[in-house]
Amino acid sequence: MILYVNGDSHTAAAEAVNAYAFAEDDPNLGYLHRLPHPDNLAVSWGRLLSETLKAAFHCDAESAASNDRIMRTTRSWIDKHQRDWSRTLMIIQWSTWEREEWLHEETYYQVNASGIDDVPLELQDRYKQFVASVDWQTKTQHWHQQIWQLHLDLAQRGIRHVFFNGNSDFSAVPNRLEWGANYLEPYSPEHSFSIILSKNYQTVAPNSYHFGQEAHRFFAHFMLQYCIANKLI
Repeated sequence: MILYVNGDSHTAAAEAVNAYAFAEDDPNLGYLHRLPHPDNLAVSWGRLLSETLKAAFHCDAESAASNDRIMRTTRSWIDKHQRDWSRTLMIIQWSTWEREEWLHEETYYQVNASGIDDVPLELQDRYKQFVASVDWQTKTQHWHQQIWQLHLDLAQRGIRHVFFNGNSDFSAVPNRLEWGANYLEPYSPEHSFSIILSKNYQTVAPNSYHFGQEAHRFFAHFMLQYCIANKLI
């Protein structure tokens, strides 16, 4: 069995045991660039779940990732691993709806509406315009449809999968769809990763969105029970 996970900092386990989001934040691990810090990844909900399942583990998550990146890297993995479809369980955590991925001079940049992202000089005007003009309703509808299409594609290929929300949700979407067990309560504000964990755990710091090792252990067990109950494993 292969457990494939993707997402943003929640799945990369940013700050779970140290203050780093990216491996390159650690002076000793600059060569790993934007990969999750290995010490944090080791206690991530995905890694812990893979150990319980005795499954091979592949994590494509990256802190600050957009859904564009999550979708791109997920589809790339699918295309490269056709022989593994039948033995793969995909668990994908979706990021906030407004984030985008921009390709500039062969480098991908992840941007959000915070107004503080670091982008090259050539992209700064575009970034200012993006921040000033984000249409949340349009973005929400866009990702509702894009994620639905991925769900259909995975189902057609026979790839077991579970989606869940990191922070944003689809409660404002009027045209609700039937996802079955493949999406953990997509229309519920109470079932995002952040809300589920915040009921029992505090973030690692008052100014952080991230959770520690014990919270990740809790979510690994939560996801295990969800998959068992819905006959996904």
